[in-house]
Amino acid sequence: MAYQFRFPDVGEGIAEGVLVKWKVKAGDVIKEDAALADIETAKALVEIPSPKSGTVLQLHAAEGQTIHVGDVLVSIGEAGEKVASVSIAPTPQKVEVPKQEPVLQKTAQPSGILALPAARQKAKELGVDLSAIKGTGKEGMITASDVESAAGKSTVIQEVKETKPVQQSSGPSVGFDKSGRIMSVPLTGVRKAIADSMALSKATIPHVTHIDEADVTALEELRQKKKEYAENKGIHLTMLPVIMKATVASLKTYPYLNAAFDAEKQMIQVREYYNFGFAVNTPQGLFVPVVKGVDTRSILDIAKKIEILATHCRDRDIKTEDMSGASFTFTNIGSYGGIAATPIIPPGTCAILGIYRMREKPVVKDGVIAIRKMIPLSITFDHRIVDGATAAQFLNDLIKHLEDPELFFVDV
Repeated sequence: MAYQFRFPDVGEGIAEGVLVKWKVKAGDVIKEDAALADIETAKALVEIPSPKSGTVLQLHAAEGQTIHVGDVLVSIGEAGEKVASVSIAPTPQKVEVPKQEPVLQKTAQPSGILALPAARQKAKELGVDLSAIKGTGKEGMITASDVESAAGKSTVIQEVKETKPVQQSSGPSVGFDKSGRIMSVPLTGVRKAIADSMALSKATIPHVTHIDEADVTALEELRQKKKEYAENKGIHLTMLPVIMKATVASLKTYPYLNAAFDAEKQMIQVREYYNFGFAVNTPQGLFVPVVKGVDTRSILDIAKKIEILATHCRDRDIKTEDMSGASFTFTNIGSYGGIAATPIIPPGTCAILGIYRMREKPVVKDGVIAIRKMIPLSITFDHRIVDGATAAQFLNDLIKHLEDPELFFVDV
């Protein structure tokens, strides 16, 4: 009898993914642990292995289709069992979500409601009653988007001509609105995860940004001296690992920047570990891998780990465990230009440090105008956890360490 293999729970709260590529076809004889398909989740590109040996009888999803945990992926039969015709489930039609008035949640959400884990979490964050929402997912499943709509958020709805039925595809499609031609690009995988995460952050965290600049003339001279030594070890030494190491000392002095706000328990959780996330730009979207235990690593070790994680992000084979557990985050915008920004805090942390382009500029130092190398820095923080004065003191302390590299040997 054929074995129905379902999309498994891949961890990290992942409830759905997009089937990017089949690695098998009907009729293939496969062994246990053979790669069946690549599925893009909110965290990474995951290779799904076969749970058993046998013959592929039937594929149950199309490339580009969104599938949910528990959906049947493939039917696997015993040796010699007849191969069924390939049956691909069509991509579900997009449904317009009516805007609903938010309903404040005063009691726990009933467990009998059909809702994705992400939707339940978002309902808890936004104070929305799931029992008052009509789900638009498979079999009436309530999605995170349904909860956002119920909370009064705007929903983008694609206009479709009514002259003839239009088959939805997983890729971009061309249509028209009242002003002219448009291209509609579905949110999938990483881009959808970014949208959900950023919307959740802005909806639940009161953001404040403090901006200053550091004179890194001496630090840059030291980095340049060590670049060749690092390159001989196969390491590209940038300013980011240096700033990460200096940040550890400042977080030890101002630990509430290395914390998270637990809204349900009304508690501040101060982390006593130093796991630093950093933004990596890829064609698929922004990834935030995490360097674990920065306080126990050397600057060169941090630099090497940054390179490894960034490469895995760009190659789309980053592991889910390397994308979680951050206590503090960095976004290095300097390579793209700019002197300031207001980054969004990743949910589950208190702050994100923005690093901008280093420039030579005239600075008054000891009453004399001199050309110095300056780096603008910003600290965006959760105002529920710390106040502006604490954030400013933290940034002042960090700048002190960057302007006097000898402090690394004392405080770090």
